[in-house]
Amino acid sequence: MSAATARAFLERHGLAPNKELGQNFLCDDAQADKLVRLAAVEPGDGVLEIGTGLGILTRALARQARAVTSIEIDAGLVRALIAESALPANVRLVHADALALDFEAELAALGPRPRIVANLPYSAATPLLRRFLDLAPRLAGWSVMIQREVALRLGAGPGSSDYGSFAVLHQLVAQVKLGLALHPQCFYPQPRVVSSFALFTPRADSAIRPGELEAVERLVRAAFSHRRKTLVNSLRAHGAIDSAPVAAWLARSGLQDRTRAEAIAPEQWLALAREIAL
Repeated sequence: MSAATARAFLERHGLAPNKELGQNFLCDDAQADKLVRLAAVEPGDGVLEIGTGLGILTRALARQARAVTSIEIDAGLVRALIAESALPANVRLVHADALALDFEAELAALGPRPRIVANLPYSAATPLLRRFLDLAPRLAGWSVMIQREVALRLGAGPGSSDYGSFAVLHQLVAQVKLGLALHPQCFYPQPRVVSSFALFTPRADSAIRPGELEAVERLVRAAFSHRRKTLVNSLRAHGAIDSAPVAAWLARSGLQDRTRAEAIAPEQWLALAREIAL
């Protein structure tokens, strides 16, 4: 499918890209096939796709997977795809907002260890990425198309200016790999940013216990709220967390009292959250 073909499809049904929904439709079949390979989709897999769009990636997933449930928020696109019988028989198309989706039910219907593949608009990326972390124990993996800048932040390590609370949470739960970068010309209409396909595999060695991710999240969000301050001063300024036991933990861990949040590794954040029992 070319950009011209994508435009013609939309025009046949009286549709146009919706800026409020962040619609930039993938229109490169070769890249879609490459994304499916990168996502490690296997013939027996059930896949939950977020963002059907024009169905380019959906069809590529269906050629490889056993079953695909594809979620699309745009009712007009759903009607157009159904009217043109644009999707294979092993695809179940669902008109729904992914932010309100019953993920547990949809994943259960796909069988054991399903995968998630998603093309996420900027406005919905953060809450959905956070939801995927809670679902990690049920997943074989998840792969998402997001803005390159967001992908870099998720994969950043301690000491990097991109390293923050979301990187900590993701790296405690999953192995994060930055996959293919897609040029704007792969989409219609062309976005003003470069997109990245980020790949997440649940960590078999993850030390996170039930309920602990939420505790780490409260801690790191408070700590990174004042990045230029030391960890102790940042938590003191935030006010929600007692900084005294944090200073004692730094000393026992061999870290200087002037250590900033960006210098602390994910596993150390987990240890600190356990120490102060959030």
